[in-house]
Amino acid sequence: MAQHGEGLERISALLGWGYFVAWSASFYPQLLLNYRRKSVTGLSFDFLALNFIGFTCYSLYNVIFFASPLIRDQYKNRWGSENLVGLNDVCFSVHAFLALLVGISQALVYERHPSQRVHRPVWIFFYWSLAGLGVVLLGTAVGYVLLLDVVYYLSYVKMATSLLKYTPQAYLNYRRQSTIGYSIGGILLDFAGGIMSITQLVLDAYISGNWNGIIGNPIKLGLGLTSLAFNVIFMVQHYVLYTQREVHSQDEVRLLLETDGP
Repeated sequence: MAQHGEGLERISALLGWGYFVAWSASFYPQLLLNYRRKSVTGLSFDFLALNFIGFTCYSLYNVIFFASPLIRDQYKNRWGSENLVGLNDVCFSVHAFLALLVGISQALVYERHPSQRVHRPVWIFFYWSLAGLGVVLLGTAVGYVLLLDVVYYLSYVKMATSLLKYTPQAYLNYRRQSTIGYSIGGILLDFAGGIMSITQLVLDAYISGNWNGIIGNPIKLGLGLTSLAFNVIFMVQHYVLYTQREVHSQDEVRLLLETDGP
């Protein structure tokens, strides 16, 4: 039984680093495209802003869970098991945060279309998220909220950004009746990472003998399920609905890329 458990733990570790590699690699097609074109035309600044907000929260969530004995103790007291955030979770989220910083720097210096900006709904979301964080911290200060719940709040903000950031791209593909300009390679890597993330979470719960480990880690579960759902939509759009792959002129490429303006 001990050898069986050790084998499952090795599989879990491989899955963890596997989704780290897949999800981390999924950031690079856009960064490389921006660098090659010296332009960010076609990139939604709302997507970029929401992704940055989300991965800032996700990085804090993972780093605090992994490094704070107090938070781990509060988690164990609530759920009766050890927290399942691992080193691979920390590495992935921090790497994503840094990759998005590169993307933001590209957006600041490369050519862009005049319509590209962060729109008011995203700013409202940002300010409301800050206000919510302030309320939760105030509850902690007066003793009504545990620090664990402050960390969970960060995970809920990340979940909200994950849901919001995908929707505009799916709608944009529908409006254009095309996926030209949106990397299918990034979609496939994102999908593979989601599969491995969910599999690892279920396997870790099985190994620990406590299925509360799944419910007690809503950010990892929710992030994986959201990623899978939207990537299925994108793959159906790319491979089934909008199969036109050829673009016959640079003017048509630019027109397609600029359709995400307001």
